[in-house]
Amino acid sequence: MAYHPSSSYTVVIIPLKSSLYSLEALRFYLWIKRMKDLEIEKDALWCGMEILEKARLWYIQRLQENRAQQENTAQRERIVGKSGKRAAQVHSCLLRSRIQRVNGSLGAVMSDPNGISIRKPNLSEAEADSDLRWQNSVLTQQVSDKNRRISSLELDKDVLLNQLRLLLNR
Repeated sequence: MAYHPSSSYTVVIIPLKSSLYSLEALRFYLWIKRMKDLEIEKDALWCGMEILEKARLWYIQRLQENRAQQENTAQRERIVGKSGKRAAQVHSCLLRSRIQRVNGSLGAVMSDPNGISIRKPNLSEAEADSDLRWQNSVLTQQVSDKNRRISSLELDKDVLLNQLRLLLNR
């Protein structure tokens, strides 16, 4: 899918039988201009398709890595210390934030029937949006950590209750 658009465009000048300022000349000029704009748009779409193909492969690779990490979580917990876990969590949080931003942008492009956004956010709105996404990712990570801790404590409680029952039954 390697498409490499040309960086220049050829302009064809066709002499008209009528005056340069006639309605026919204006229509022809506008038609040529529209055709050139459509060529530029087509080139941009092809470049976008190439980027999307690379992104699709990247997403598939990340999904496979994620699946492998889920399968090896118990083993990795024993091997990786607290410092390694924290660095991995920060990286995961940042990556998740960036992925959510990309997904949101692609969703916005595809949901707009004209393919263009009517309202562009200003810089402060974009920064606020980025900050909110980052905070959301951090909070999601914290909730996940707390849920893991709760699960671990519940397992410990069950083990202790079983041990207590065994001692009482003797």
